[in-house]
Amino acid sequence: MTVPLTGPEFGSYAPDEVTWLLKDLSHVDLEGDIAEREARIQAGLAHYAESLPIEYQPDAAYRELFDKALGTTAGRLAHAVGTVTELLLAERGTDLTLVSLARAGTPIGILIRRWALRQHGLSLPHYTVSIVRGRGIDSAALDYITERHDPESIVFVDGWTGKGAIARELSAALAEYAACGGPVLSDDLAVLADPGHCVRTYGTRDDFLIASACLNSTVSGLVSRTVLNDTLIGPGEFHGAKFYAELAADDVSNQLLDAVTAEFDTRGDVESAARRVLDSDRAPTWAGWESVERVRAQYGISSVNFVKPGVGETTRVLLRRVPWKVLVRDLTADEHAHIRMLAAARNVPVEEVPDLAYSCMGLIKDLP
Repeated sequence: MTVPLTGPEFGSYAPDEVTWLLKDLSHVDLEGDIAEREARIQAGLAHYAESLPIEYQPDAAYRELFDKALGTTAGRLAHAVGTVTELLLAERGTDLTLVSLARAGTPIGILIRRWALRQHGLSLPHYTVSIVRGRGIDSAALDYITERHDPESIVFVDGWTGKGAIARELSAALAEYAACGGPVLSDDLAVLADPGHCVRTYGTRDDFLIASACLNSTVSGLVSRTVLNDTLIGPGEFHGAKFYAELAADDVSNQLLDAVTAEFDTRGDVESAARRVLDSDRAPTWAGWESVERVRAQYGISSVNFVKPGVGETTRVLLRRVPWKVLVRDLTADEHAHIRMLAAARNVPVEEVPDLAYSCMGLIKDLP
């Protein structure tokens, strides 16, 4: 079994805030040209998790926009963090083991841990594990956690939902894990924002800007996307990832965490917000997936995998895929000003669709 990793040797987060259950692949050349990589993936010649895209590093104007966005949304983020944490404590009790889905879930897991510590004096263990669409969750990482913690205490954490592909992947992967002899684990995924209406534990269902979506590794502890490649990951080893220590000068990972944490004490109505969520009908309707199917058909797109709904997913399309078009509900909305800037930089057209179910959607180019 590979050895768990912590900062500062791996990642820029403090060692007590997260343990990365990943294999360090920092020494391996895994990055490829985005267009070439996309073509191989779409042609069925490679899986997206077998390699890494070259990480786009935005210019100074975009970084300035990120700083502004963080300043204006930190309070809203803190409220969502508090709401989802109070929801978890009310439903699952205080003996929680946080397991973030790498990498978007990692900063959210740290913020949930910080809220529980500051507001309730709870020091919750927090791990990050890899989950890969089409390949499932890292069973070696689950073995490591369940050998050390009560399986009933485990809560999976992510940043947001798009159409719900990862929520479905998690459910299927945990069912398979139990079928193979592992303990039964709850697939009740906890997220800050659930605009896709595909989970029942969330801080909000609004499609709003979560600043950790604005950048790549420089807002995620300087850690890459996870890698699952049979030539690098052997039986019983954790999935892999890279630590981009060379990007330390541009790292804003802890700046984001501290900006949101500074807003915790001003969120006086969090308990009542959590109570409103508890008392509401939270059953997933998968309404987001239905709207994605409609857009796919309307624009003649071959697969729902090429339709990425929501602010977070649209940002990802522009940062590391080959985008074709961006759809927005309102061309002047603040929550996706950074998306319009990225689209302009990459010469991607932005189309206003007033009745769009999400604030925005990113459409990936369907390559011939």
